[in-house]
Amino acid sequence: MSPTPEEQLMTALYQEHGDVLFAFVLRYVDRAQAEDVVQETLFRAWRHLDRLDTEHGNPRAYLMTVARNVLTDQWRARRSRPHTVDDERLEKLPTEDEINSTLERWVVGEALGRLTPEHRAVVRSLYYEGRTVDETAALLEVPPGTVKSRSYYAVRALRTVFEEMGVVR
Repeated sequence: MSPTPEEQLMTALYQEHGDVLFAFVLRYVDRAQAEDVVQETLFRAWRHLDRLDTEHGNPRAYLMTVARNVLTDQWRARRSRPHTVDDERLEKLPTEDEINSTLERWVVGEALGRLTPEHRAVVRSLYYEGRTVDETAALLEVPPGTVKSRSYYAVRALRTVFEEMGVVR
């Protein structure tokens, strides 16, 4: 069965203008999408063969215009749809461990804020900055026994604050 004149025309259009059309579209979208745009362009040209005058001029300008319209239609369609989360954005989202760590830091910060300044200073020096009792005593200019006493009562106060905040360990 021999191809119809329309099929011959479309084959000739693709062979003569397909590469140029693809290169034109590829400047605006990725390879897979460019293939789709070229296919849609040729499909629209086939549906409107009456607008295609190959005898009196080069149909390339018409095909480029159709390709530009297809790109515009796709761009408008994407803008009208709600945005979806792509894989790249998902990779940037914090993990559960990061969320838990951030939440714990916030809870501990809130609990420390409820302590007296003296208790908070002892906890910070001993537990966060890793100083010894003697180093903390020298830093705060209090006897080592006072540092021990404040740390004992600070830890008890923290337990109470955590219970009030609903934190159970």
